[in-house]
Parts: sequence; structure tokens; C-alpha cells
Amino acid sequence: MSDSLVRRIADAVLYEGYILWPYRRSALKNQRRWTFGGVYPAAHSAAHPDDPCVMRTECLLEGPPEATLDVRVRFLHVVARGVLRAAGAGALEAGDELTVGGERHVAWDEAAEREVAIGALDVGALAERPRSAATDLAAGVAIEELREPDGALAGALRRSWEPLRGAVEARAERLGPALWRVGVTIVNTTPFAPGGGREAALGRTFCSTHAVLSAAGGAAFVSLTDPPDALRAHAAACRNDGTWPVLVGEPGERHTVLASPIILEDHPRVAPESPGDLFDGAEIDQLLRLSILALTDEEKAEMRATDPRAREILERTEALTPEQLMRLHGTVRDLRVRP
Repeated sequence: MSDSLVRRIADAVLYEGYILWPYRRSALKNQRRWTFGGVYPAAHSAAHPDDPCVMRTECLLEGPPEATLDVRVRFLHVVARGVLRAAGAGALEAGDELTVGGERHVAWDEAAEREVAIGALDVGALAERPRSAATDLAAGVAIEELREPDGALAGALRRSWEPLRGAVEARAERLGPALWRVGVTIVNTTPFAPGGGREAALGRTFCSTHAVLSAAGGAAFVSLTDPPDALRAHAAACRNDGTWPVLVGEPGERHTVLASPIILEDHPRVAPESPGDLFDGAEIDQLLRLSILALTDEEKAEMRATDPRAREILERTEALTPEQLMRLHGTVRDLRVRP
């Protein structure tokens, strides 16, 4: 995804709901996270049908058989951040929070970005034989030592992640001389003990999953939101489970589709006035930023300690000038005179 506009929209989807106002660990809404685009372990899904283990996307592509389709699936992998305290003689013991050198550290779930790519494939060949790519990520642990200003070991942050296994399959079906139905299926096959509950399952879930489909070689996607009359029946027959495919890029471009887990319009855009992500596309930038500025010092300290991305939001907001805040007040775009 070299196109910066496509990347910005895809990143906004990837982190939608990652952490919400008031951007603190103690907030109730931040204690039940990863609510969009989850592809869960099959064993968990069997007991909780509302948490699917499969995500499917289908859309229409116009072009010759030698046109190429590139598929990239992106998701977040939950990383548990634990706090360890120094217990003497080099030993460490688990805790909930720790302050070192005036900086507060708390236990929290972060995330690592993951991507599975199926290289550019001829659509004609894809119709003859689907192609797939496997995901097999091993469990792991990383330790970050925390030291006092004098160098003494005060504790550590322990980041750990569960294994993830699954597959991404791309396929095509010929509907006409230059019309194809292309599809992407994402399956989570990670082993999981039934009865572990949602919080345990999240560690082995593809979170905030979405796919980016790019076409080249004279091909162009068809809008499923507003298809041409001649293709409405074919568009209605496309099956999408857990995704909402929309055209992305500059208005009028049809080379890229984002299979989003949240409903978007074709060619969505991030407002140019927005200084940065707030992880909540349903809210208004200005209101969120004014609410952040109204936090108490204690609330800001918790926000800063909760997550590096929350800290970045706070620092960015506190650095805004009055002129930048006023630009968030509102703007009129695409003003037209209608008869």
C-alpha cells in the first residue's frame, strides 16, 4: 500500500476503537476492547457464534484475464504488557503498576500490526485455481528493563503474545468476458481451549481485520454501494460476512477496494484539518480535543501511562495552537447551487 491516502484510511480502520475517550485504562469502555473486525479461534466461535472465525469478502472486478489482483490482509495482534517489580537479588515479581524515575507504568494490552500478503495474481489464473497464504505466528515474550536514574534495576515491562494461525484465500469467478467476482476468505485456525472466555480468546484473535484489494493491468473495481444498473444483480449476489467493501483512493478511482469491518462510503477521506488520529471516527475532533484539555492533572497522568498512543494524543493536543483548534470548528466543502 504505497498510496498515502489509501494507507491513511486503512490505518484509521485498523485502529478504530483501539482506545477511546477518556483514553484511560480505568474507563469502562476501555476494558472491553477490540470490538471491530475480530476473526476468533474456531473453538471459541463454536461456543459464541457472534464471534466469527471466518471473514469473507466478495466484490466485482472489470478487466481482461491478464489483469492482476493483489490482496493484503492486515490485523492487530494483542500484546499483553505486564509490570514486574524488582524483588531483590535480581528477582522480579508481578505487579499492576510501577513508578520509575517519575514515570508511571501500568499493566495494559497493546497491539502489534500484522500483515499477510498474496502477491499479484492474474485474475484468469485465479479463476482456475484459488491461491492462499498461511499465517503462523509463534508465541513470544519480550522484557524491557526499567532502571532508576542511578542505574539500579527497579523492575521491567513484560510483553507477551499468544500464537496465531490461519489462512487467507483469494479466488475469482468469471461472470462475463471482462467481468469477475473476486473474493477473499480469512480463517482463524489457532488452537484454543473452549470455555476460556472472550478475554482469553482475544489473545488468539485477528483483531481489527481488514483486506486491501488492488487491481492493475487494465482492471477496475465496481462500486457495491452504487453499482451500474447493468451490474446490480451481480453486485447484490456478492457475499460479504463481516466486511463492507468500498472504493478507496481519489474520487473516481477504481483501482483499490478496502474490505472494512465498519461501514464507510466510497472514497472515504480523513479531514485535512485533523491533526492526528483519535481512534473514534464517530466523534468530532474538536469536542474530543477540548475534552482532553479539560482533564485534571491526575487524569492526564493516567492517560499518559495507559498507552503510548494515548500519550501521543495528549501531547499533540496540548501543543495545539488556538488557530489550529479553531480550524477544527467546522468547514464547508463542495458547496453547490442547486436549482
